[in-house]
Amino acid sequence: MSSPAESNRKPTPGLLRRAARLLRPSHEHSAFSATLLLMSAVMLSRVIGYVREAYIAWAFGAGLQTDAYVAAFTLPDWLNYLVAGGTASITFISIFTRYLSEKREDEAQKAFSVVITVMTTVLAVGIGLAEVFTRDIERHFFPHFRPEQLDLCVYLTRILLPAQLFFYVGGVVSAVLMSRRMFLFPALGPLLYNVFIILGGVLLSGRMGIASLAVGAVAGGITGPFLVNAIGAARSGMGYRPSFEVRHPAFIEWVKLSIPLMLGVSLVTADEWILRYFASGGAGDITRLNYAKRLFAVPIAVLGQATGQASLPFFARLFGEKRMADFAETVNAAVYRVSAASFLATAWMIAAALPVVDLVYRRGRFHFSDSQQTAVFFFWFALSLALWAAQGLYARAFYAAGDTLTPMIAGTVITVASLPIYAALFHTFSVVGLAIASDLGILANTLAMFLLLHWRKLVPATGMRWSELGKALGTAAFAAAASYSVARVVPLNGSRKADVISLALVSLTWAAAVLVGLRLTRSELPEALRRRRPPEVAPEPAANGFTRELQKP
Repeated sequence: MSSPAESNRKPTPGLLRRAARLLRPSHEHSAFSATLLLMSAVMLSRVIGYVREAYIAWAFGAGLQTDAYVAAFTLPDWLNYLVAGGTASITFISIFTRYLSEKREDEAQKAFSVVITVMTTVLAVGIGLAEVFTRDIERHFFPHFRPEQLDLCVYLTRILLPAQLFFYVGGVVSAVLMSRRMFLFPALGPLLYNVFIILGGVLLSGRMGIASLAVGAVAGGITGPFLVNAIGAARSGMGYRPSFEVRHPAFIEWVKLSIPLMLGVSLVTADEWILRYFASGGAGDITRLNYAKRLFAVPIAVLGQATGQASLPFFARLFGEKRMADFAETVNAAVYRVSAASFLATAWMIAAALPVVDLVYRRGRFHFSDSQQTAVFFFWFALSLALWAAQGLYARAFYAAGDTLTPMIAGTVITVASLPIYAALFHTFSVVGLAIASDLGILANTLAMFLLLHWRKLVPATGMRWSELGKALGTAAFAAAASYSVARVVPLNGSRKADVISLALVSLTWAAAVLVGLRLTRSELPEALRRRRPPEVAPEPAANGFTRELQKP
């Protein structure tokens, strides 16, 4: 008979084996384990991303050349969005998943080859034209740049443009892997991308200056999004043969799904372009906005991006099996959990804005005055965290349903209607007004997605847990007020010690306020975050056992 101590030690190897199984490249993940893996990968990627941004801030500060560097990504991103809709992997997942569920493996491989071949050729032509006309295009994108700043931006852009080929191909290949519920390789891509940007700067900045970062970004695009995913696809048995069979049904369907996204402009993508356009007149304004956005992107990626990426294949399968009640309930449950958690995170972010920004970025050529301005932008961006996280899930609900036209039309209308708001708030409140306009724009975008899903009877609004969302929002408001009051106790003037003390006090106050608020309101959020599947939906006897799959670790 084993002793109690021995009994307590027995589960550990099992847990280790389960963790090792989740990290096995060929492991097919459930929705829960995929979300867990992607959240962990995103967290690690953001840590590396912090090192990247901290290095750039230390080495180059916030000025004309860093503005040019950040701006140099606009044309490559815009070209990728225009040619591939920026959503190659999203639209392809639904098609590829359906082919696999119908046991049409050969057709799925043909579809993969045609999409890669045709669109890579189109993108290569687009990159060639962009290389030739870079200066003319950039002059319109950034009319307020000084001549030497425009020259640098053009030079960096021409370095970055070829990387879009590898981002595009890597996106489609990652879609194949996620359709097979293999998430490890797609999770590794962003990690390597950030590592190579840092390596480029460290190894080449002495000879190339800030252009070393662009070279590192190209090397990272080849190694991370492309090479790692290609290795994963080859290991999964996925083959590729060049094919221009443009009449293939899957390619035609992919084009029909992607064209609305190519022609439309979502504020989710256009927001950064608009911010850069208006902020191009002030030295360092683009850079400080970018630093605030990059820091804000950490909770977005953890709460929204990882959940959205992991959820799409499962949304698509539920919709494909015509299990509409489960589809609606799964989307609503995901949005509830992400939004409620985002409310609480926002409460901490707005109170801790300055000490966090100062600790993360201030070093070298990035000064305390830069931290103060960046923290103001971060404060305003933080207010829209729940909206950014929720809209990603709502958009993927449309994509899983095979509808890209509706969100495209809504997104384009909102983007166009938002432009006068950006302009008005910028002229009234300067660069801070751009952050406020960004919040208002994403609010309109999220509400539009929510109402359209309800109107289409895909995700009824009555299925949302409104009372629980209200409890989370009330708790967040209480925690924000308490934390912000405590933050004012410690004056911040550039001292690292003061930053740490302020951050510690804010964090402790926030944690205590959240615990008290959740308990007083009897919120079910802690249990909902631990739960792998909402209990109120009874499992259906699906032939493929997909309901049971959702519950697996």
